[in-house]
Amino acid sequence: MQVEIITPDTVLFSGEAKLVQLPGTDGSFEILNQHAPIIATLGKGKIKVVNNSGETSLIEIVSGVVEMSDNKANILAEQPK
Repeated sequence: MQVEIITPDTVLFSGEAKLVQLPGTDGSFEILNQHAPIIATLGKGKIKVVNNSGETSLIEIVSGVVEMSDNKANILAEQPK
């Protein structure tokens, strides 16, 4: 799936991934390839992105929102200052 993690200032991640773990406001959850459409709010925590090669990236956020549709995850996030 295509994943983009964007803040008001910059693009933190843009590329293909096989798994994204997110800190939802009601608890942590994962999005996998071909996940059903979803919109959810995010709380403080770390976004874990596992790319198709198995490499893991961790990105710390304080809040945000995720939209998954047509095998593309768009994550709008606010990072700690």
